[in-house]
Order: sequence, then structure tokens, then C-alpha cells
Amino acid sequence: MIPLFPLGTTLFPGGLLPLKVFEPRYLTMTRQAFQSGEPFGIVALKTGSETVKPEGREELHAMGVMAHIEEFEEFNPALFLIRVRGGERFHIESAERQKNGLWLADVKTVSPDPEVDVPQELESSAKQLGALIRSLQEHGVAEKDMPFATPYRLDDCAWVSNRWSEMLPLEAAQKQTLLGQTHPRVRLDLVAEILEGMNISVDFPHQ
Repeated sequence: MIPLFPLGTTLFPGGLLPLKVFEPRYLTMTRQAFQSGEPFGIVALKTGSETVKPEGREELHAMGVMAHIEEFEEFNPALFLIRVRGGERFHIESAERQKNGLWLADVKTVSPDPEVDVPQELESSAKQLGALIRSLQEHGVAEKDMPFATPYRLDDCAWVSNRWSEMLPLEAAQKQTLLGQTHPRVRLDLVAEILEGMNISVDFPHQ
């Protein structure tokens, strides 16, 4: 069984996610994960709150992503600042909530996306993402503060579709649909349709 960290957002393979950890149920869990080098699971909430509420009830989506801690800072004994990188996807086969509020789950990992070159008809999605990266660099964002981990694989359907999937302002159910796509070309097709429908711009004001 693995511990789960339910959130109101969706982590994708290869993605970076900063977290503030302050609840007792997660302080011990994340410290142990960092010390052991073992991942924990991040899964999106269907219903419920990220923080424990007496009247609250958490319902989890069925698919999540393994989270590997890359940065760990103990700001004080009751606050950790961490950054995780997404690993393998998994399906939850069974899950139970412990008395302290921590979820434990039996999971089945999903095979990694195959490497698929971005086809010519979808190159605009990769070019837009590349323009976003350049804009951040030109505005002085250091590599360690970039929202994407290197290498920037702008020729790979999985990498491009995953980065857009985590950034786009979509409902959790829509992100789960993208996360659950077993072929990255199909995921990128869906992302391209969303980008076209939203008329996404990559121009950023000077800061």
C-alpha cells in the first residue's frame, strides 16, 4: 500500500508541483518519503477539502501519479516546503482512510507513455509551449524556478500534452480524462482542440 496526498489539482508524469505541508497526517508521511526516497501518490479530489474538516468527506478520483520529492525544506516543525516531480500513473484498486485522516491505497501502475514524435499537424501546440518557455526565460525566470523540468522535450507528444494538461484551467474530471489517455498522440489531439477553443495566448506582460 502507498500513502496518498489528495489535492484539488492533478499532477502529470514529469510535472513539477510545489506543496506546503502543514497537516499532521502529511508531515510524518512526507518526512518518511523524503528520508526513504520512496514516492507517495497524488490523486485529485472528486469531493471534499484538501484540509481535514469535521463534517468533510473526501472522495478520490480513480487515477493518480506517483510523486517523488526533489526538494524538501523544513521551514519549522509544523511546515514543510517541498517540490515533487510526477512519476508513473496508477489506478487505485482499493483505498482506506486511517484514523489520523491519511489515505492508504493498493494501486496498479500504468505503463509509461510511449515516445511519439509530435506530428506536423500538431506542431503549433509544441511551438506555443516553446514560446511560453522562452517568454519565461526572457523575463528572467531562473531554471530552478521554471514550472517545467528540463529537458524540454518539445518534439515528444507525451511531454507536450502533459505540460499543457497540467497548466490549462480545466475541471478535475477533464484533467482525469487527459491523464487517463493511454496514447500521447490522442492526448495531444485533445489538448490542441482545447487550446484552439480557448484561443490561448503565450504573450506575457513585462514584470
